[in-house]
Order: sequence, then C-alpha cells, then structure tokens
Amino acid sequence: MSKQTYTTGQVLTSAQMTQLQANDYNQTVSAKVASYTLVASDAGTRITMSNASATTITVNTSLFTAGDTLIITNIGAGVCTITAGTATVSTGGSLALAQYDSGTLYFTSTGVSIWNGVNPGDITGVTASTGLSGGGTSGTVSLAIDSTVATLTGTQTLTNKTLTSPALTTPTISTLTTNGDLVYGTGSGALSRLGIGSTSQVLTVASGVPSWATPATSTQKVIQVVSASYATSTSSSSASYIDTGLTATITPTLNTSKILVLLAQNGAYKDTGATTGAIGLKLLRAGSDIAQITTNGLYTDTNMMLYGSSYALTYLDAPATTSATIYKTQFQRTSGLGNATVQITSSVSTITLLEIGA
Repeated sequence: MSKQTYTTGQVLTSAQMTQLQANDYNQTVSAKVASYTLVASDAGTRITMSNASATTITVNTSLFTAGDTLIITNIGAGVCTITAGTATVSTGGSLALAQYDSGTLYFTSTGVSIWNGVNPGDITGVTASTGLSGGGTSGTVSLAIDSTVATLTGTQTLTNKTLTSPALTTPTISTLTTNGDLVYGTGSGALSRLGIGSTSQVLTVASGVPSWATPATSTQKVIQVVSASYATSTSSSSASYIDTGLTATITPTLNTSKILVLLAQNGAYKDTGATTGAIGLKLLRAGSDIAQITTNGLYTDTNMMLYGSSYALTYLDAPATTSATIYKTQFQRTSGLGNATVQITSSVSTITLLEIGA
C-alpha cells in the first residue's frame, strides 16, 4: 500500500487498518518492465524493474516529503539506473543496479534524496597500469611479478563476484629442515637456504654470500669506564673502619670481565698530638675487603700531621658477576691519640673502575 493521507477525526475502516498492518510486513510492490518516472503514490512502496535491456527510474522534485522512503529492486538482466530528474540524488556508491541488486531512496526534503544502493566498495572494472595489462569488466588480466608473468584466468566480471584462482609462478628453494634456517636471495631471482650456525657463531659475509663464522679470539679491551670523586672531609677517632665517602658502582657486561681499580685516596691526616698514630686504609668490593692500602704501624711520619698524605692503589679484581657492584674505601685511626681524617681541607679523592674484557 502506498503512503496514505488521513484527516482529523476520520474513522478508519477495518479494511484500511488491515492494509496498514499488512504494509508493516509486506510493502506494496509496483512491478515495472520499462523505464519509469516516480510518482507521489510510490512513497513507502517497492518498485521492481524487470527488463533484459537497460532501463532508468527518474526522480523528480515536489513529489515526496522529508522522511519518505521507497525501495527499488532490479530483477531483470538489464542494468537499471537511478536518474536525477528535477530532484537531487546523492550517493556514496553507484546509481546502477545490476540484476538482483536493491537500494533505498530516502528523501531529506521535497527536492533532495539520498540513494543507498550497491556496496560502494564493489569493483566494476580494472584499469591497466605498470606491470598490468588488460582491463574492463571481464576478460583476462596479466600481472608482471619480478619479470615473471602471472596470468589471472577465467571470468573477471567482478559485479558477479566470480574470479578463478590465479596461476602464479613461485620461486623454489631448498627445504628448510632445521629450526633457525635462513633464506637469502642469490641475485638471479632465486632463493637459497643457509642452515643455522653453531652456538657463539656470528653471521658474516664471505665472497658476497652470507655465512656463519666463529669470531676470532679477541685481545683484552676496555668495555666501559666508571669514575667518581669525593671531597668532603671525614674524621674518626675510632679504631673501627668507617667509610671515607669515596665510592663507585659498575655493572659488568660479562661475568668473565676483570675490573681494574685505579684509586687515589687524598688528604689523609692525623692530629698533631698523635705522634705515634697511624691511619689504616682498605678497598672493599660489595662490602668485602679485597685490598689493604695501609696497615697499622705504617705511615707515622710527621709530614702526615702537617700536610696530609696521599695514597694510590692499582688493583685488578675479578668479581665474576654481571650485577651492579659497589667499590669503596674505608679508614681507621690505628693507634695513638686524636683523630684520623681523610679529604682534609676538601682534598679530592678519586676512584676509577675499568671493565676489561677477555
């Protein structure tokens, strides 16, 4: 049933109510066999077109109101094209309906409509370009891939959604037999297999071809350098060792690396009244003693009391770890009276850590 108009106070008959209810489930169908111009009574109905040749359905203005819709279905072999007459017809796809395609015409005003037809992503033709020959909506399309022509055979009418499997020439390579095998190009359009290498081997190139090789034994080398300094005067009257404040942390890259420690502990001083006293100094790694710099009973000369003394140490350590490792120095007053001090008058003590690779 087409769109109906009723007046205020009108009482609908049972037949009219039945028609309205039926139209909710089954729209009135208007079958056409020739080109057709829409009329006002077509609002809310379905128009079918059945013709073996091409036809048109024309849309004019001042026939429909905003919100009116109608459905158009083409059941004929000929293409049916929705055509703007005096009205505007906008679409994101195609206005042409192939056989068995349908669409909806929706009016936003009396003279403007939107056509929701076939999928705007459908491919209706092929245009030849680089490496591609053929075209149109059917026939054979040839595509050049790496100088080898792969022919897509069979029906190419994409509006019918039919496309036979392409016959492609695929390069052949040796069977990949082992987890980790690699494939590389030979430069002549073919591929070749490179079997996985052995543990610790590295990928290299020999005579222009990739290959695995055992790296040459390297000489010792410096992998990284860490340096720190401290210049705050620190004193103690205790015979127990305490931190001088000088510390540095290094994270070895390899657990086989050595750590070369270069140490300059400066400004070691004892009170002038401690004529028989001495200062003990030592180097620690991760809280454990690894080297003694001075020991009890040494360095009792009076020059220490007047000017302060400096002590240097070079020590090659083997921490056997890849974790962050702290190196530091500690000191004590070994005997005599008064205080022992390091970094006196802001003397700068330094520590440098060098990771040496095997």
